[in-house]
Amino acid sequence: MRFRRTVAALVALVLSATACTGVDRAGTALDWTSCGDGFECAKLGVPLDHDRPDGERIQISVIRLPASGERIGSILVNPGGPGGSGIGYARSARSVLSEAVRARFDVVGFDPRGVGESSPVRCLSSSELDAYLSLDGSPDSPAEVAALEEGSRRFAAGCQSRSGKLLPHVGTADAARDMDLLRAALGDKGLTYLGKSYGTQLGAVYADLFPGRVRALVLDGAVDSSLAPLELNATQARGFEVALDAFLEDCFTAADCPFEGPVKPAREELGALLRRTDQEPLANKSGDGRRISEAWTTLGLITPLYDRHAWPVLRQALNEASKGDGTTLLRMADLLIDRREGGTYSNQTEANMAVNCVDGRFPATSAALAEAARDSAGDAPLFGPSVMWSSLPCVYWPAKATSQEKVDAPGAAPIMVVGTERDPATPYEWAEALADQLSSGVLVGFDGDGHTAYLTGSACVDRLVDDYLINLAVPKDGVHCPKIG
Repeated sequence: MRFRRTVAALVALVLSATACTGVDRAGTALDWTSCGDGFECAKLGVPLDHDRPDGERIQISVIRLPASGERIGSILVNPGGPGGSGIGYARSARSVLSEAVRARFDVVGFDPRGVGESSPVRCLSSSELDAYLSLDGSPDSPAEVAALEEGSRRFAAGCQSRSGKLLPHVGTADAARDMDLLRAALGDKGLTYLGKSYGTQLGAVYADLFPGRVRALVLDGAVDSSLAPLELNATQARGFEVALDAFLEDCFTAADCPFEGPVKPAREELGALLRRTDQEPLANKSGDGRRISEAWTTLGLITPLYDRHAWPVLRQALNEASKGDGTTLLRMADLLIDRREGGTYSNQTEANMAVNCVDGRFPATSAALAEAARDSAGDAPLFGPSVMWSSLPCVYWPAKATSQEKVDAPGAAPIMVVGTERDPATPYEWAEALADQLSSGVLVGFDGDGHTAYLTGSACVDRLVDDYLINLAVPKDGVHCPKIG
């Protein structure tokens, strides 16, 4: 499954160079220390296994930006992923939350267990990750299937070798229990929370586990975790296709669009580009030696679909690709997977796989995944097969998976679920489903493009979210915010 996090989070990761210090040895209080730019950092001790609260403990890294005005309490934020850094996200607080919200709440971010600075899952070296991510993600020959199977086995085995003790305990329910310990350590009676993308799943699971401790949850870019993993993959792939069509329609109005239109022949050109790169990689002028194959080209196409403001970059990248140069597409791919200058990676890819593989039950054989990939090509010809095959390491995963069930959070305070109509990574139907499943879910729709809605340009969405977070003003269920402009 592809990453479910915001483009703002991609940028935030680049800005999160300052590590957090200060350790909470008791696990019930936080010892804050300054960590630059007005932020304070601490560590929270939590049980490795929540079923054994007196057993081994791990540390969760936490960061906060104190409220600038009359304080209501804390607001926890999560950018999604799974695998996205809440530390980096909170450091970008000025683009994550409005000035009005930042005035009334301490902005608190944390790296969930297994992520970033919080007992990170490790599986492969950076060079090994390069090799894994270079594998053909939509194999169309027995040799390509065999190579992807072997690479996926190595990925799973590397995780077991380097992080085996942690793997059974990195699921969303574990992170939600950590979040409740953090809420208590912060001294908040009820949780106020903004979760985007996968962060909506974390928030919904929290509400289901602790419905009486919900103050206000905004779940923006919702995930329908009641779906089986391959159903999630299939609907996400269709979401990417819908977003691509929206990009193309916009592209045709721009002077630098590499396509003349309409959508169908433009799609055929993109399909031909992917097939060519399967045989002959695009040129890489970055000097890092990577071959820009179909796998990297596909990632480079997907990344700008997350944010309408990145569409001009995608036009540029496709113009260059038409001349055989894939350097800009590669840079876009690197943003999505958090490959940094010098060729090193955060642990985002490893954490993403580790959480996804224990959060849902995947097929037991690669043959079943191959069948799902073939089926997905009908509805999502450009992205369906690669999104399906991206879950292959979960077929070989060494830790036991848990089944995902509907969340309903009976008795919880009203929970705001926000959905964007042409969201590429979390389709609008997921927001509708989650709002319906939650006993107190309230749906806010947005006629927009890109991934998530809050602070992306809709004054309507921003007003509703701010009023709910600050004043607990609950909007009418099903309210719809109009298209910008």
